Amino acid sequence: MRRIAGIVLAVLLIGGVVAAVVAGREHEDKGTATKTVRTVIGSEKAEFFADPDVVKALAAKGYTVKTETSGSWAMEGLDLKGYDVAFPSSQAPAAELAAKYKVRGTLPRPFYSPLVVVAHRGAAEVLAGNGLATLDAKNRGTLKMAAYLAAARDDRTWQQLKGAAKYGELTGTLYISSTDPETSNSGALYLAAASYVAAGGRVVASDADVDRTAPLLHKLVSVQGAQQSSTDAAFRDFVSGAGNPLVLVYESQVAALLDEQHNPDDLVVLYPDTTVNSDHTVVPLTENGRGLAELLGSDPVLRKLTVRHGFRPQGDTAEFTAATADRTAYLKQQLTGVRQAPVPTSKVLHELARRARG
Repeated sequence: MRRIAGIVLAVLLIGGVVAAVVAGREHEDKGTATKTVRTVIGSEKAEFFADPDVVKALAAKGYTVKTETSGSWAMEGLDLKGYDVAFPSSQAPAAELAAKYKVRGTLPRPFYSPLVVVAHRGAAEVLAGNGLATLDAKNRGTLKMAAYLAAARDDRTWQQLKGAAKYGELTGTLYISSTDPETSNSGALYLAAASYVAAGGRVVASDADVDRTAPLLHKLVSVQGAQQSSTDAAFRDFVSGAGNPLVLVYESQVAALLDEQHNPDDLVVLYPDTTVNSDHTVVPLTENGRGLAELLGSDPVLRKLTVRHGFRPQGDTAEFTAATADRTAYLKQQLTGVRQAPVPTSKVLHELARRARG
């Protein structure tokens, strides 16, 4: 009887262990199961989502994010069936997408970045010497938008600016390289800021406003010839020394570069005195997409990684200030003296882009 009781007890114990292991595996599977989130993003966020530390942080919260890139305004023309998230670089194209796909509620804006103009040192010094900019640090300054637009309206060339003759690369018409405003967010926001200044500090709203500002905007764009579809390509060209000496990019791209190269040669960052912040806005198309959007704005680890890639998290300037303390020779930590231009409605902005492109 004792032997039989021992055998029965052993069987029960083994069964209990097996059941516990199975239950544990089931629990583990549920805890580590990932939600695959298919996302279309602006190209300026590609390096952020490809960062192994970002991938790891997302996985720790149960998310695997698969990304494809597109111009922010071009997203409206995509078939987003099967996607979980559209993540353009500002509110205007996000609002268009939300209306198209009947997304209700407030659209999350986890981080933002102001538009800046990167310049080669010679170009920045010539602009400052001719009243088109001021330099308040070795590698940082302010672009005077009204003065620049007046120069563009008059078709001024580099050769007409004093001090330009000693820089062989400064020839031809003075202009800032920007992306295609019909497909790219930064190009469209450039027109929003320029039209606001050209209209005397008023947002362009009527057909008459468009008619008054369109000729100048056409000059700003037509002088460039073929435009890039993304700031990523334009910024890479500038860093490599190719192309125009003045290029409109996102501050986040500069901050990320400075994280890799603490003292890049021949780089000056000009903050336009009137600009538009690029509020990276999430359009969640599914519940998994909404979960990812909320995580990007709230998770402390992801917020730190956001700053590492040069973005400014919403709601807390201290994080960006602390992370860029050693880069103030290039970056304005506080955007004092920088006026935010209101953005026209999507309909008006589309018309401005169309007229600017001709």
